[in-house]
Amino acid sequence: MAQTLPKYVLFTLFIFSTLLVAQSHQFSRKLSTKSLGFKKEKVSHFHFYFHDTVSGDHPSAVRVVDTTLTNTPETFFGGITVIDDPLTVGPEPNSKIVGRAQGIYAAASLSEISFLMTLNYVFVEGKYNGSTLSILGSNPVFSKVREMPIVGGSGLFRFARGYALAKTHSVDTTSGNAVVEYNVYVLHY
Repeated sequence: MAQTLPKYVLFTLFIFSTLLVAQSHQFSRKLSTKSLGFKKEKVSHFHFYFHDTVSGDHPSAVRVVDTTLTNTPETFFGGITVIDDPLTVGPEPNSKIVGRAQGIYAAASLSEISFLMTLNYVFVEGKYNGSTLSILGSNPVFSKVREMPIVGGSGLFRFARGYALAKTHSVDTTSGNAVVEYNVYVLHY
């Protein structure tokens, strides 16, 4: 007659085998930056001009959402604009393009004109061609200098972090078109 194992032994074996299987399918693990091919972390500074064109035959910024409050000139609250703005070396419209600012900005304050900026700087020049930096932050447009965080990036900017300083260079009050000077400081590998 065959001998059977007690139920508690079978249960223990079942739990142990389940734990072994669960451990072979890990959700996360620790890695070193060297194992990903990253070298020494460095700081880079970028200087360019952001051309936000909201009028004319070929706007680079288009309002896609309006609310009853959006038309209040005090704040434009609730308005959302989609952008594909050129980033150039100089403030002139025909200056060399080094990238594009692609994303959205939304009027997000009831008390002042302040935008929530959610965008990527998509670079098209030199060794940074195809790399991006991501911005997510508040832009109170009448402040002399606005600081917004760099929250990540792609390509040469994987694991990027830093900040962008924006300063209005010029605004056409009739058309609404603006040129903004940016100084961007980025930690990256």
